[in-house]
Amino acid sequence: MEEESDTTTGPSGGPTGPQSGDEIFLVDDDERFAGRLARAFEDRGFRVRKSHSYAEAVIELEREPAAWAVVDLRLGDRSGLELIQEFLRLCPEAQIVMLTGYGSITTAVDAGRLGAVNYIAKPADADMVLSAFTKNHPGEPGLPSPEYTPPSLARTEWEHINRVLADCGGNISEAARKLGLHRRTLQRKLKTLPPDS
Repeated sequence: MEEESDTTTGPSGGPTGPQSGDEIFLVDDDERFAGRLARAFEDRGFRVRKSHSYAEAVIELEREPAAWAVVDLRLGDRSGLELIQEFLRLCPEAQIVMLTGYGSITTAVDAGRLGAVNYIAKPADADMVLSAFTKNHPGEPGLPSPEYTPPSLARTEWEHINRVLADCGGNISEAARKLGLHRRTLQRKLKTLPPDS
């Protein structure tokens, strides 16, 4: 008789979250950050495979599937959201945590909708990432929704600007055109820290 599936198990049927000895596939175009995070994972007993672009990651996944992955939102000229879709097409059981250099409620919702199990903002360390695999997953049935306070107008503008920039693959000129801003104005806004609320 088949056992009922357990929503708390990971891809291999074990506890949710990678275990020591498992491989974590890390996709981030910031090679220095990826190198530091990979070393931290290795210090904790994990094996690490790295890619630094969308295309490179897809080639790696076609060569060998991955069960656990950490994907950056911005991958040069492509979005990590696109990679999540392709990742789960190639590896349907994979568990993916998305990293980003800025917080965005909208992007977090998109990442969860596309199949990411969690979403954390940089700077993030290895322990934060590992914890993100095992915490309550966004949109998981039966979990209480966090209390939501609408963001301020300034915060909404900041998130919208960064979302458009991500959609443009980090191309400031293209993002400025879509936003109806002068390139220098957009650059000035991007240098500011995100509003607290």
